[in-house]
Amino acid sequence: MFRLSDHNDFFSRRRVWVNGPVIVGAGPSGLAVGACLQEQGVPFVILERADCIASLWQKRTYDRLKLHLPSNSANYLNSHSLNTFLNTQQRNTKYDEACRLWRVKTVSSTGSTQTEVEYICQWLIVATGENADRVMPDIKGLQEFGGEVIHACDYKSGEKFHGKKVLVVGCGNSGMEVSLDLCNHDAKPSMVVRSSVHVLPREIFGKSTFELAMFMMKWLPLWLVDRMLLVLTWFILGNIENYGIKRPSVGPLELKNTQGKTPVLDIGALEKIRSGEINVVPGIKRLSSGMVELLNGKKLKIDSVVLATGYCSNVPYWLQETEFFSKNGFPKAPFPNGWKGKAGLYAVGFTKEGSLVHLQMP
Repeated sequence: MFRLSDHNDFFSRRRVWVNGPVIVGAGPSGLAVGACLQEQGVPFVILERADCIASLWQKRTYDRLKLHLPSNSANYLNSHSLNTFLNTQQRNTKYDEACRLWRVKTVSSTGSTQTEVEYICQWLIVATGENADRVMPDIKGLQEFGGEVIHACDYKSGEKFHGKKVLVVGCGNSGMEVSLDLCNHDAKPSMVVRSSVHVLPREIFGKSTFELAMFMMKWLPLWLVDRMLLVLTWFILGNIENYGIKRPSVGPLELKNTQGKTPVLDIGALEKIRSGEINVVPGIKRLSSGMVELLNGKKLKIDSVVLATGYCSNVPYWLQETEFFSKNGFPKAPFPNGWKGKAGLYAVGFTKEGSLVHLQMP
């Protein structure tokens, strides 16, 4: 290991040689890779921009969120048991052809002090995941709106929206659950449903829908499991197209596998939609002061906007590499072939199917 540093109290720079892989991201995939390397006695470093490990689960959850997982599934290891550096933001990472090494430039913060470090290694493991950054849609007139606008990752509770008219943009799991939570706090949500979405019951025959689907996939082809899920869903939930929600032509599991679009598990939002407590509206044409104009020409008065517009990969912002990763920050080759690139570049946690699918016991 070598280091070159100055002695400036407020800003210092140094280079660090890592005699093993550098893992970028301390989420479930990054921690799992680190644990496996540690078990094999391979030295490594994990770099995490947040101030905690598994920040997606610890920081981006709202108060009423109940994960569809056993309570002990998110019992992550303490960061000190793995060689993890928190509050470390990746700025620029590229492969140095001359010395055949990866150069990972970072800036870490401790209080008012910033430290710029360049990690140099032979192997780079990208574990920043599919949901690293929020997606902020370009909505015409958003700056003119004047009311509160937040992303779903900053939403904690509907308590402060009591009695307000709230526009929820997005109808995925976050959009549905935020709309339901707003109803439970006596707000008046209007949910924008622009594209088709699969809505499945949380349980079928007293079993978790996810658990049942995984069980059936052990014995049946995916297309048949999809068809059975849709038939059972129709009997339990009815025809959701009656309420302005269209289903995709592709089955829920196939859509998840091919496009990474997760089906919505209904926990009560559909009942609120049927009763009219959640108002389903089409796409947005533009926002203006205290008002939204929809694509159908209708105008609604609103007080606040919650953007449940999802997340995206942040790989293109910090990694200078175009052969292995595409412009959207995903490996070009689909899983399971898209895990290894050239010159010691690896990727984990980009399956689009979700990590838990590959954690099933035999």
